[in-house]
Amino acid sequence: MDIIERSWEYGLPEYLQHDLDAYKKGLKEKSSLLDCLWGELYGSINWAEISEGCISHEHAQYLRDKYL
Repeated sequence: MDIIERSWEYGLPEYLQHDLDAYKKGLKEKSSLLDCLWGELYGSINWAEISEGCISHEHAQYLRDKYL
């Protein structure tokens, strides 16, 4: 993973950063709510890419490939 890809996990819109951090925490803690956290992250990535246009398709795809 290069520096640009690593940077794609930080400085996101607040709602997306929140959902990404919650999903990472859920994975680490083996949360019983992981399916819900997954859905929230999925929706936030799509919203940031498609609805708001604040992340690129490549950025969104990186997050999907890594976490979903």
